[in-house]
Amino acid sequence: MHFDLIIRNGVCVLPWGEARTDIGVTDGRIASLSAGIADDADQVIDAAGLHVLPGLIDPHVHLRDPGDATVESIPTGTRAAALGGVTTVFDMPNTQPAITDADMLRWKQDYASRESWVDLGLYVGATRDNTPRLGEYETFAGVCAIKVFAGSSTGNLMIEDDAGIRRVLEHGHRRVAFHSEDEYRLQDRKAMFSEGMPYRMHPAWRDEECAFLGTRRIVALARSTGRPVHILHTSTAEELAWLPAHRDIATIEVLVNHLTQIAPECYDALGPLAIMNPPIRDRRHYDAAWEAVRNGTVDTIGSDHAPHSLTAKARPWPATPAGLTGVQTLVPVMLDHVGAGRLSLGRMVDLMAAGPARVYGLQAKGRIALGYDADFTLVDLKARRRITNDWIATPAGWTPFDGMQVTGWPLATIVRGHPVMREDTILGTPIGKLARFAP
Repeated sequence: MHFDLIIRNGVCVLPWGEARTDIGVTDGRIASLSAGIADDADQVIDAAGLHVLPGLIDPHVHLRDPGDATVESIPTGTRAAALGGVTTVFDMPNTQPAITDADMLRWKQDYASRESWVDLGLYVGATRDNTPRLGEYETFAGVCAIKVFAGSSTGNLMIEDDAGIRRVLEHGHRRVAFHSEDEYRLQDRKAMFSEGMPYRMHPAWRDEECAFLGTRRIVALARSTGRPVHILHTSTAEELAWLPAHRDIATIEVLVNHLTQIAPECYDALGPLAIMNPPIRDRRHYDAAWEAVRNGTVDTIGSDHAPHSLTAKARPWPATPAGLTGVQTLVPVMLDHVGAGRLSLGRMVDLMAAGPARVYGLQAKGRIALGYDADFTLVDLKARRRITNDWIATPAGWTPFDGMQVTGWPLATIVRGHPVMREDTILGTPIGKLARFAP
């Protein structure tokens, strides 16, 4: 039989376990999990010594487009994703201008379909003005979810009150994603701190109760309206202990940073390059995050890739803008955790492929199975590399993981049967499309 692509000799991570098998691809879809020696293809990739994963997904990125292309854009951010072994990203709406109406959404659909190196999902931002139309917007092509900033935002992209959040949950039916810090507590506590205080004060201001209170309020509203929610960047031991009792209505994201960096050491070492929201917290919360990964509490892992220029990041705290680069380093850092025995490769795939597909209703992605999109991340679990700033494709040009030695590295990124990266080299031209979601 003739295929467009055959991947031979790799250890494939299938939904039912690992198997050494050859994958045949036709018209961008997986056509065979047992391509034979007699079968041929237009292109053959020898994956001997490598693991073939379903295309890994970063469900939480800020590509800043439209905005400032000297910091990030869809072309540069998706290039970074491809270099990092990510085949699909879900892009947040807090751009300049924001993605909150049909005109901006259509503009972004068209632009992303022409300029992206990997496939994209698009969030639509909830505002008080657009709430009545959210049920319509969530069905637009490529829309992964409605995003609500219940805290830590500006302008009309913040809906912090229960009545406003309830109205959002009453318009539409798909899962709604939340930044769940409690804005009222954040503002009440702000007067306790002053400009120029140490960066390690960040988690003192945005304390555990800011996050836990926000999550309790949102889940209560979700339950009263019957609308499922996804709690983004869950960062506290308290939330991770409480949320399992609400699995019928709430799913959970944890960020790679909360699984990798620990306060206060990260603030002392990195200064403003550790400032993100919710904050990186102390070891108690780090340990709770890993326990939640191990016991199945966590559904997805993302990077919350949110670049700022080094000049902006250098502002004194708390004027330092929150946000770190991460889409390109997500896979190497998580592979290093696999190598260290903190989670299995299968659990990593569950969190970074099957999990996002399940939570967001992403169609035909997230697993290696017949008929699914031929998205693959090929990794060498034994490769030892050092993450450095000069590897970063994002124009901001820095990573909080600069200098980190990792074991495990992505060697190829394949999107719908098209290799877009091999051995740190971008190939061809942008071929990304809008991802498909359940209606």
